[in-house]
Amino acid sequence: MSRLHSIARTTRRAWLAGIAVMVLAPSTMVAYAAPATLQVWKDPNCGCCKDWIAHLEKSGFAATVIEQGNSAARARLGMPQKFGSCHTALIQGYVIEGHVPAADIQRLLKEKPKALGLAVPGMPIGSPGMDGPAYDNRRDAYQVLLIQRDGSTTVFNTYPRG
Repeated sequence: MSRLHSIARTTRRAWLAGIAVMVLAPSTMVAYAAPATLQVWKDPNCGCCKDWIAHLEKSGFAATVIEQGNSAARARLGMPQKFGSCHTALIQGYVIEGHVPAADIQRLLKEKPKALGLAVPGMPIGSPGMDGPAYDNRRDAYQVLLIQRDGSTTVFNTYPRG
């Protein structure tokens, strides 16, 4: 093989490798993107809030926890009191109130509806953080509500009694 032919082949391989890196780089960067981070306001003594945060972290979220209660944060973020629960979170401009499953938050962030956020009013047994052996593995039916900025709602997801 001539030296010129060898150089041409090496150059061609380098070009192909460079093209492959440029094509694959965006998907690789997505795979290594930092997890979505929620700010969570909760009472420092609330165990179910800690369990809900653990549920989110298992699903790839990161949480910054503010242990000062959530009433002031809920009011400041515009979540109506009637949808209140024991913790309030903020992620990418959306307010998350109560025991919203991680899958619903992921869907919200993917679909990006024009809305205030999601809420699971109260503390339904069987919702993330209110589940498991401590609750005899019981699961009550509940809904995840999509809250509009005017306070109106639509059902975002329904979880049947289990």
